[in-house]
Amino acid sequence: MKFFLKKSIPLILFAANCNQVSAQIAPAQDAVGRDNESNIISTAASFLLISPDSRSAGLGDAGVATAPDINSQHWNAAKYIFAEHKSGISFSYTPWLRNYVDDMNITHLAGYSKIKDHQALGYSLTYFSYGDMTFTDYNGSTLKNFKPKEFAVDGSYSLKLADNLSSSITMRYIYSNLTGGLLIGNSEESHAGHSIAGDIAVYYQKEFLFGEKSSTLSLGANISNIGSKMSYTSNNQNFIPTNLKLGTCYKFDFDDYNSLSFTIDLNKLLVPTPPIYNANGEIIKGQKDEVSVPRGIFQSFSDAPDGFSEEIKEISYSFGFEYWYSKTFAGRMGYFTESNEKGGRRYMTFGLGLNIKSFTFDFAYLITTTQSNPLQNTIRFSLGFYLDNSKK
Repeated sequence: MKFFLKKSIPLILFAANCNQVSAQIAPAQDAVGRDNESNIISTAASFLLISPDSRSAGLGDAGVATAPDINSQHWNAAKYIFAEHKSGISFSYTPWLRNYVDDMNITHLAGYSKIKDHQALGYSLTYFSYGDMTFTDYNGSTLKNFKPKEFAVDGSYSLKLADNLSSSITMRYIYSNLTGGLLIGNSEESHAGHSIAGDIAVYYQKEFLFGEKSSTLSLGANISNIGSKMSYTSNNQNFIPTNLKLGTCYKFDFDDYNSLSFTIDLNKLLVPTPPIYNANGEIIKGQKDEVSVPRGIFQSFSDAPDGFSEEIKEISYSFGFEYWYSKTFAGRMGYFTESNEKGGRRYMTFGLGLNIKSFTFDFAYLITTTQSNPLQNTIRFSLGFYLDNSKK
């Protein structure tokens, strides 16, 4: 028996389009099976790409090379080595797609603990709730009331390699239950998806004098979600969002009270790009995308149907500014952009931060630059506590 969702917009916009968390109405496909306007890469468990914390969200979703904080686990766990405090814990909450529904949200818990000055352990839990949904048949009869949900739990180990260099590895368990076991099509039973994945990250931080002023240059890289495919039925296998993050951050101290940082992140999914087929189902452009995970990672750099120009379009960009006064009050602004052919997300972000002794509070607000974008007015809140009073 086929089923439908009475509250279907969020699932269609988010889950079906997978890695594109801002959804657009899909254009009609042309004769060879490719969208006239886009060639979007789809993955399972796309919630793993959403910025879970308010600080990075206020910087246009940049965070792989920014100064270490409690939520570095999601962006680059290697940063924990250079954290000022020995340990901390943070809680973040994001009401999601509130222009459409009022009960969808993302909850994120993160923390870390340094072991002396050259090792650190990190952990996080990300929980995505789709809220209450009603599954119905063709006649509108209720089949089931269900709360689709996804979550990921992970732990990391970071090691200091040199005075200015650190690295980390992260292991992650991913769970995704979108249908509650209902039948797909006429007979195939669905089930929850599971995956085991990992991250590999490095971080470099160098302090120096620019004139007579103190400055800090940071570089970061993270290949996240390297892991097994996820399936929801016995006949399908979906890539999870393996992603490459590269970034840099430059911080300039005007004096003992005022500092300004600029950061930029580049992101590229390491997942095969869908090829173009003819009417007989034969590939006429691009490469086969039903491949193993290792092959898919390497293939993702050269398999776009339109060649190098399309590969460049698969890179998204995040830009952010962060101003601190007396290490107590922060103001943030950022911008995120990607190609129209790969989702077309474009938005500005604003954020505020407060740091009083062992307590931190961060807030972020998103304003889209495209019309009718479901991400418009997205807000995020984060609360953090450092568990030690002394700094490094």
